[in-house]
Amino acid sequence: MGASAQEIYDVVGVGFGPSNLALAIALEEHSANVPEHPVSAAFFERQPSFGWHRNMLLPSATMQVSFLKDLATFRNPVSRFSFVSYLHDSGRLGQFANTQTFFPTREEFHRYLEWAQARFADQVSYGSEVVGMRLPDDAAGSDPYLEVEVRVSGSEKSRVIHARNVVVSTGLAPRMPEGVLRDDRVWHSSEFLGKYRSTDPESLKRVAVVGAGQSGAEITRFLYDSLPHAEVHAIIPSYGYAIADDTPFANQVFDAAAVDDYYYGTDHAREAFWRYHRNTNYAVVDDEVIRDLHHRAYMEELQGTKRLNVVNLARVTEVKRVGDETRVSMSSLLDGSSEDLDVDALVFATGYHAMDPAGVLGDLGRHCLRDEAGRPRVERDYRLVTSPDVPCGIYLQGGTEHTHGLTSSLLSNIAVRSGEIADSVMQARAIGA
Repeated sequence: MGASAQEIYDVVGVGFGPSNLALAIALEEHSANVPEHPVSAAFFERQPSFGWHRNMLLPSATMQVSFLKDLATFRNPVSRFSFVSYLHDSGRLGQFANTQTFFPTREEFHRYLEWAQARFADQVSYGSEVVGMRLPDDAAGSDPYLEVEVRVSGSEKSRVIHARNVVVSTGLAPRMPEGVLRDDRVWHSSEFLGKYRSTDPESLKRVAVVGAGQSGAEITRFLYDSLPHAEVHAIIPSYGYAIADDTPFANQVFDAAAVDDYYYGTDHAREAFWRYHRNTNYAVVDDEVIRDLHHRAYMEELQGTKRLNVVNLARVTEVKRVGDETRVSMSSLLDGSSEDLDVDALVFATGYHAMDPAGVLGDLGRHCLRDEAGRPRVERDYRLVTSPDVPCGIYLQGGTEHTHGLTSSLLSNIAVRSGEIADSVMQARAIGA
């Protein structure tokens, strides 16, 4: 279909999680402020409906960032899409204030996200996966665009969408140890609640959780509370859980200004960011969860029972099915000794791979420049550096840790990051007008 036969969207978003939802809000508020220049946008999400870490909405889990770091407030404090606006619309603003916390439950924050995304139902196509992009034959025309190929889930047929700008936010891919495959009793934390609910709890007599981060600790606590008849083993590579540094000075690493310091900093400065501040987010656990788990272990020792077992300084070397059980082989990082553990369910809370845009870029990927390490080159406004024959903007929300630092894919800077992308799109449109 030629460009003249269908509308060219100003922005096509690949994925519709929190990041592109925040972008949709930023574009909506721009159109409201400048009604004579409305922005046309369309978003394509491969999931059948909106969802953000649904399988980690554990009953006791709270957010690790302040509710002020919502989809819009740091960019526009009077936005009607703020978490406070959601509470007011839901009739719970007073009750939330009475909780005297900056950290809502993960379940309530998810409801806030659902509330916000419902206002963009006409812009989002769920069950639709972007499978490639390419330059059209008339890429250098008077109104340049990219061709974005979209396939509906369960269908071999695809359609082509025209976009002046594309924003890729496909989320993170679950990381499993090399050689370990998931099955009905070997799970990744990203699928935890769904797998747990489809399993008979009575059949789980011994379970194990691998991972020293927040998700691993939360799942360990959940299983301990939900399976009072079962042994729970926490297999971690450290000597106990490490605390997340959420003190005020350390939290400045998530400020919008820190992105400039990282992006324009020297290689030495960037390395220092990671060396000194990884413990704000990676393989660390909130103080409250650590103390809660330790209290359980202490009380068991006092009472002469033993259901919670923390296996320190251990690395999983092999996982295999033995009859109806799963055998976990571990190697001690302390003395190199080996140990096997047979369990009824094994959960890997081993994190995620950074977003890789290569799959959705398709043919367009060869026009995107890379650095000496083979990583995408990215401008400060999150736009990919491309060859001169690409006349349109391709932006990343995620996968830019090497250029923009710790906040690349986190909620902490989501409102400002999306606003910067929206501003870049608008500025480019103004120049081309």
